[in-house]
Amino acid sequence: MSDARIGVQIQPQHKTYAEIRRLAAELEELGVDVLFNWDHFFPLSGDADGLHFECWTMLAAWAEATERVEFGALVTCNSYRNPDLLADMARTVDHISARGGEGRLILGIGSGWFARDYDEYGYEFGTAGGRLDALDRDLPRIKERWSRLNPAPTRDIPVLVGGGGERKTLRIVAEQADIWHGFGDAETIAHKHSVLDEWCAKVGRDPSTIERSAGVSPTPGRMAETVSDYAASAQSLYDVGTRLFTTGLDGPSPDLGPVRDLLGWRDSLPA
Repeated sequence: MSDARIGVQIQPQHKTYAEIRRLAAELEELGVDVLFNWDHFFPLSGDADGLHFECWTMLAAWAEATERVEFGALVTCNSYRNPDLLADMARTVDHISARGGEGRLILGIGSGWFARDYDEYGYEFGTAGGRLDALDRDLPRIKERWSRLNPAPTRDIPVLVGGGGERKTLRIVAEQADIWHGFGDAETIAHKHSVLDEWCAKVGRDPSTIERSAGVSPTPGRMAETVSDYAASAQSLYDVGTRLFTTGLDGPSPDLGPVRDLLGWRDSLPA
């Protein structure tokens, strides 16, 4: 099997939980490697007050309902929970997901951006820079709490940091993350990889220890004409070093054609 992995973000909006659960089971059966949701309190598209569910209670349910896939949020908002509490939540979900061995949780995390979440749930929005500073401060606190919990996590829980900021975010990735997730075409992602590699050199980190992840879509600026556009996009990202490829699914009965195409592309790669 190749080193490419396919992730799918089940957007937790505009569908019932029963529909979400069925979709997660179907995606695991198809052979997806990672399932993601997101950490918001309201829909990000469509009816702004439409159906929507909370992130971490859903992840705990996925931990129990799935058998093989890794899973997590793309991404948790660092602002919404005390970092020690978040560490304990992640450790607990990690144990729930274990099947006689290691757990399967990925702690995807970012600094937050959706103002409505903050306003309606009473969190201080602050500034983008301040939220990034908080993420930088809180990640070591999360890891330190993991070292003190009894029982400890079943494994070193992988930390995925999302975001493309070159001055702060990619430095945080170089210092503290196991996976970096970004968006853009192959040229954009290749540039971000080079910046991340520079930060790794500055902080003394082997850049090969950071998995590179990216969102996959058809050619930027247009809709897919065929599902094969997704595989072509993934191949271009693979060629510049991306190894985890994620696409999103919205609506109660989304088309799984792009996912199947990405899985076929993954399985066609040389081992």
